[in-house]
Amino acid sequence: MANGLLLRAASPGLRPAVAGAAGSSADSGRGHGVVTIGDSRPRVGALRVGGSSRREFSFITTAAKDHSVLTRQLLDSRHDTVDEVGTEHDPFIELKARFMDFKQRNYVEKISNYQSLAQQQTPKFMVIACADSRVCPTSILGFQPGEAFTVRNVANLVPPYEHGGSETSAALEFAVNTLQVENVLVVGHSRCGGIQALMSMKDDSTSGSFIKNWVSIGKSARLSTKAAAGNLSFEMQCTHCEKESINSSLLNLLTYPWIEKRVNEGTLNLHGGYYNFVDCTFEKWTLVYREGLKGGSKYAIKNRSSWS
Repeated sequence: MANGLLLRAASPGLRPAVAGAAGSSADSGRGHGVVTIGDSRPRVGALRVGGSSRREFSFITTAAKDHSVLTRQLLDSRHDTVDEVGTEHDPFIELKARFMDFKQRNYVEKISNYQSLAQQQTPKFMVIACADSRVCPTSILGFQPGEAFTVRNVANLVPPYEHGGSETSAALEFAVNTLQVENVLVVGHSRCGGIQALMSMKDDSTSGSFIKNWVSIGKSARLSTKAAAGNLSFEMQCTHCEKESINSSLLNLLTYPWIEKRVNEGTLNLHGGYYNFVDCTFEKWTLVYREGLKGGSKYAIKNRSSWS
């Protein structure tokens, strides 16, 4: 491969060792690169650089049991932890204070409730929200521990059933079939970076980006937005798509046979929510799904309300 780099015997998580560092190979001066991870034994992998020239590099790969070693250290109370961060730069100082405040103000004062939760959870809501740091459904909607089983992903998308396994579909399966939640709420929000990425995609674009591959789940919402609001500014198109994608996700929920079954039985309700953090407003609506609705559609919206 011209001007390319071909790695054979590839290994995840490799990092080159610093030249001259303790534990370096004795052959480091002979054109060999050493990767030091854990206490794994080295493997030799061939790199082809440029056209036909070849150079041998030895690698130390991550051992399959490295994570087990770390876990054993955590479980061993006698094991000393490594403190490499000065307290003046430790981001966990404030988090510790918040945790201790939570323990005193919440856990201790409501100990019986937390003891019950330790035995089982019976949430009424399953919430699918965006991973955006400005959009925390627990803070916005005041959910208390045990009230909402929550999954967050980029752009609060629900992939269709045929998409296959994902953390979102796994969470849905557990919440609907095991926890028997009564409500699924998809929460979108203003100025969503995932939706901006979706609206910026070209129709025929292919990408190795994890973000673009994920948000492409919402392509139908993008197409609907282009048809309905293509004459508006990009910002206004994104605002339209933020709500369009929520409804797209609600319809995708119905592609899961066990969700459709419970909706038809009347034991599960599907809701959309939109949080605008620019002016702190919240819109909520419920999806209606049944045959014979007005216009021949199976879908409609009811109980729409705006909180401001």
